Amino acid sequence: MRIIFSRKGFDSAAGGGASPIVGGRACSLPIPSGSYSNTSYGDLGLGEAAAKASRSKLGASDMCHHDPMFVADNICLFGQVGAAQTHLERQGVGVGDVFLFFGLFRADHKGEQTAELHHRIFGYMRVETIVPLVHGAPQWLIDLDHPHALGMHGKNDVIYVGEGCNNAPASDVLRLTIPEGPPSLWNRPRWLKRGGLSYHDRASRWIRGGRLQSVARGQEFVADIGKRREPRAWLEMILREISGL
Repeated sequence: MRIIFSRKGFDSAAGGGASPIVGGRACSLPIPSGSYSNTSYGDLGLGEAAAKASRSKLGASDMCHHDPMFVADNICLFGQVGAAQTHLERQGVGVGDVFLFFGLFRADHKGEQTAELHHRIFGYMRVETIVPLVHGAPQWLIDLDHPHALGMHGKNDVIYVGEGCNNAPASDVLRLTIPEGPPSLWNRPRWLKRGGLSYHDRASRWIRGGRLQSVARGQEFVADIGKRREPRAWLEMILREISGL
C-alpha cells in the first residue's frame, strides 16, 4: 500500500497566494486554468476567495482547473499527466492506494489574511480505478466537466477515481508545517523515516526531532508503507479527521 502526499491548490506561483481557512475549514482554491475548463471560480462559489488570495488578479469570471474534483456520493476524480504521472507509475501507485491532498493555507480573519502561511492536508482519495485517456474520455467524465476529460493534457493523461472528500477541518492534526515554521518544514509522523518518501532522498532533509524539510516544488511524494501497522493506523486517523468523524 502507498500513501501519496499530493500538493494541490493556490501557492505563490499558481494563483499568487495561499488558500484560505474559512469557518474553521480548509478551503482549497483550484489553480487557474491553463487550457481546458468549463468551470469558473464563481461557479464553485469561490470568486471572492480567489480575488482575495490573488490580490484581485483573479475573480469569479476566471476559469479554474477544477481538479481534484469532489462530486456526489463522496467520490473524488483526480487527473494527472506528464512527469508527475510518470513518477506515480514508477512508484507503483494503483488501486487501494491513498492520496492525501495538501496545499498552502493561511487563515482568513475578517477578510484579511494575516495568519502565518503553512502546509496542511485538506482532502483525500482512496483509488478504486484508473481511467486512461489516451483513446478519449468516457462520456460520464465529460459530462462532469472534469478538465482532463475535456481535452488531452498529454499522452499519459489519466483520471484516478475513488472514495474521497475535502473541505477538512483546519485542525492541528492535519497541519504539516511545524508551529511558527516556514511552510516547507514539517512535523513528520513517527513511521516516516529517511528513504521512505520519494523525492526526499537527501539526508539533510531528515532533521532530528521528527522534522522533514520538504522539497520546494513537485506534486506527488510517495511513501510505500507495505503492510506495516503503524502507518496504516496513522492514515485511518487522518481520514477520520478529514471526514469529521
